[in-house]
Amino acid sequence: MKFSTKAIHVGQEPDKETGAVIPPIYMTSTYAQEAPNQHKGYDYTRAGNPNFKNLEATLASLEQGKVATVFSSGIGATTALVSTMKQGDKVVITSDLYGGTYRLFSRVFKQFGIDFTSVNTQDLVAVETALKASPKFIFLESPTNPLLRVSDIEAISALAKKYNVLTVVDNTFATPFFQNPLTLGADFVLHSTTKYIGGHSDVIGGVVVTNKEDWKEKLDFARMAIGLNPSPFDNWMTTRGIKTLALRMARHEANAKQVADFFKHHPKVKKVYYPGLAEHPNHEIAKKQMSGFGGIVSVEFDLSLEQSMKVVSSFRFFTLAESLGGVESLVDHPASMTHASIPKEEREKNGLSDGLIRFSCGVEDAEDLIEDLDSVLKNF
Repeated sequence: MKFSTKAIHVGQEPDKETGAVIPPIYMTSTYAQEAPNQHKGYDYTRAGNPNFKNLEATLASLEQGKVATVFSSGIGATTALVSTMKQGDKVVITSDLYGGTYRLFSRVFKQFGIDFTSVNTQDLVAVETALKASPKFIFLESPTNPLLRVSDIEAISALAKKYNVLTVVDNTFATPFFQNPLTLGADFVLHSTTKYIGGHSDVIGGVVVTNKEDWKEKLDFARMAIGLNPSPFDNWMTTRGIKTLALRMARHEANAKQVADFFKHHPKVKKVYYPGLAEHPNHEIAKKQMSGFGGIVSVEFDLSLEQSMKVVSSFRFFTLAESLGGVESLVDHPASMTHASIPKEEREKNGLSDGLIRFSCGVEDAEDLIEDLDSVLKNF
């Protein structure tokens, strides 16, 4: 079964009772029981719901995994994984990390005695050195947010197995349409389904997919025990969005390629970050493990901070907003928005300057997007 067929049909059988082509939303908090603890597989929606099960089947299939657990957000999915650790355990994390994940690790879990070590995961020697300290997980983003660095997932997963370390890959930017980390040796794939998988900027969610069937019980327990469950309606909306994922990702990438090429030749631009460009330092790795390069383009402009702030506030079609991956184009200033929780010196050490701007290219007509960019930049 091919990708688009899976996205539309796996976990989405017509309702057996009514024949409804689209399964209903099970908006219930609790379920009738025949006798104490005798029920039809569900007792309380914090623990499980048919809409959870449907979406999990779809996402596991798309990521070529065996099982999945859905959560209230991408951060919720990360929380579930880290909650399986104990005081003194270690995690290796990529140095170029989403601000919300950095905040969760540094300001929440660190105080419970979990040790986090930051590493440049493009440097395999540094990765192996960190793995020798016996962490429980190595946590990657590839491509990263917002610098779009690409790590060699296959090589890192092989090193991790050598040292009995579990590999987690945040695949939010690539999506299962362009990349399947489990087939490259990763143990877990994580998504903020809020982004491309939902695809319409109207729902928040997360998921962990794995081939380790014994971890399904652990992750389901974390969802129930910590209260990391999504709502049935959110899962139904995500299922609705995922049906067009293949169509949307093809258009996102096509638009991003044109936007990256526009910026590549613009006199106000210092540097363009896009894995699809031949000059991107990780382009060859991206070509090896991805079937496409995604819809995000980050740009460092030859502008002052004040000018950069004016630029991001001046577009017509690129809406200044947090998040990414929706059908509409968005623009973000990471240093003051999505990555503001990372200290300035830490951001700059990792290459994230105050002048960096991230563009999430939507599915509008590319000509309109380019015209929007050009008309604004002409004023600076």
